[in-house]
Amino acid sequence: METVAKISTTENILKFIEGSVVPSWMGSSQKQLALDAFKTNGIPNRKSEEYKYVNMEVALKGSFSFSSSNKIPDQQIENAKYLKDAIVIVVENGNYKKEHSQTSLFPKGLTILNITEGSSTGVFQEHFAKYAAVNSDPFIALNSALAIGGVFVHVAKSAVIEAPIHIIHLTSVSDNTILNSRNLIVVEENAQVTIVESYETIQSSAISFANALTEVVVSENAMVDHYKIQDEGDSGSMVSTTQVIQKMKSNFSTHTFSLSGSLVRNNLTIVLDGEYVETQLNGLYITNGNQVVDNHTLVDHRKPNCNSSELYKGIIEDKSSATFNGKIYVRKDAQKTNAFQSNKNILLSDDGTINTKPQLEIYADDVKCSHGTSTGKLDEDKIFYLRARGISEASAKKLLMHAFASEVVDTVKIEVLKQYIEANISKRFE
Repeated sequence: METVAKISTTENILKFIEGSVVPSWMGSSQKQLALDAFKTNGIPNRKSEEYKYVNMEVALKGSFSFSSSNKIPDQQIENAKYLKDAIVIVVENGNYKKEHSQTSLFPKGLTILNITEGSSTGVFQEHFAKYAAVNSDPFIALNSALAIGGVFVHVAKSAVIEAPIHIIHLTSVSDNTILNSRNLIVVEENAQVTIVESYETIQSSAISFANALTEVVVSENAMVDHYKIQDEGDSGSMVSTTQVIQKMKSNFSTHTFSLSGSLVRNNLTIVLDGEYVETQLNGLYITNGNQVVDNHTLVDHRKPNCNSSELYKGIIEDKSSATFNGKIYVRKDAQKTNAFQSNKNILLSDDGTINTKPQLEIYADDVKCSHGTSTGKLDEDKIFYLRARGISEASAKKLLMHAFASEVVDTVKIEVLKQYIEANISKRFE
């Protein structure tokens, strides 16, 4: 019988945390730190500056359990493996599933374990919970207190992993459930790897809320290409936190595609902690109905001679709403920084809402930084031009939306993944 907590108030969540079992890889001291942090912050509401456009108290109101024993049919798991040439890892309701994952014949230099097995390694102990601070966000604290499983990925020094690693997070619940999965990715010096994280809700008869936390370590001269595909459907909500640290001469690119989900909140923090670091952030969010998508990014320039580039685009339809809150933080010692940030949006209805807040906070004097934002409707002149050439109004609008999204979609280097995203965009605007 699953434990169920009434979590309409922070106090009841705290009671559940205090009575929960501490995973062997977490440790009682870390859990206590997380518990204390959650006591201090609680569930954020609209009074919190960081969550002012999304009502998390409403999303987490009611009775929720913190695990699910539901089994997803094998065929549906196979259908979710759309990267056929990838190294596939399946996480079912927050737990790593060996029977559906590749567990052997890894390329030289690659180790993938469930987080419990990984916790016994020196690399794990060196990096785990060192970058996602429990005091910085209530959902980091909640995950640190209640995480039940996840994946540990280690790419050894100088290893080049040709095939992408596809971590598939599948959710199926019959009772309202919060799932806290925890992942750690460590890429050593001079190594190269591509990571794809996908999130999908399958045949859920209740509300699922995924609180996923991934820490990524990109060591000196390493190269990581990271993708996140969110397709949670109408019954799925999530808070996805990704905390990245980059060392000297490393290159990290991340691409976030929010295709569906009742409520999606993305917290992305990248710390440039070495000279000559390259960072790229790309995002595309497509909303309709009453969907809410909230993107918060922080690029923290700590050392000189680094470059970051950020492009997020959104298409907002019906009564849905989206938020982009991006900050570039340039510290005093981060001279010769080049940082660029752009957010562009299209509103397809008068009832849709977009909140956009690009920010620069600069304490160095020899930098090149810029940011910009734009929001508008589809260009009526372009629609007229296409219709004058025999294209229907619906097809003309579809072409323009594809063209708008293509700047982000074209950054995808995996052709099968690009086709999957394009097919979902087409399906949305049929």
